Amino acid sequence: MIELNRYIEHTLLKQDTSSKDIERICEEALKYNFAAVCIPPYFTKAASLLLASSEVEVCTVIGFPMGYAHTVAKVEEIKRAINDGADHVDIVVNVAAVKDANWRYVESDIESTVRTAQLKDKVAKLILETSRLSANEIQKLCDICVEVGADYVKTSTGFDGQRADIQSVLLMKRFTKGKVKIKASGGIRSKEDALSMIEAGADRLGTSSGVKIVTAE
Repeated sequence: MIELNRYIEHTLLKQDTSSKDIERICEEALKYNFAAVCIPPYFTKAASLLLASSEVEVCTVIGFPMGYAHTVAKVEEIKRAINDGADHVDIVVNVAAVKDANWRYVESDIESTVRTAQLKDKVAKLILETSRLSANEIQKLCDICVEVGADYVKTSTGFDGQRADIQSVLLMKRFTKGKVKIKASGGIRSKEDALSMIEAGADRLGTSSGVKIVTAE
């Protein structure tokens, strides 16, 4: 039997997120023993204190939501997030560089950010924003992530209407060949959505509907 709660990263990344929202998210994560919370960098330290001594990990986002910040800025974001207590960092790929076919830059950007996180024994997830990409671009990014040893590839930021879809998860699963885990995120709102993503190959689910999913009949 699938323990759905252990797949879920209970997510709140709205621009107007408040401290009270973070307290609620962490309380719910503790109650349902979710795998992690995924919250804005500004609240990483607060979440890490609220979840101290629990199994729930703290995840935050880097270069969010556009991903086109310079590599050095992303690296400094990662360092600060780790200092504030992050266990995982979800790093937005530079889609602008992908569309510019500047693969040398893209690989360097991914390698630098992944290395920064992993040198501190933290988990690095790369957000590909699959709804913006062709299958060929998804494959190239997955190849890079495998080559540099990323921990996860992730479908979407969930911003601007981007959603995880089964086809993208299947493609990522095929292209990574089991060498990189997969996080599906964006538009996962029901138990049925969650189970279909897991069946397609997702190892983690980023969703703001975690409580609804695990309490559904």
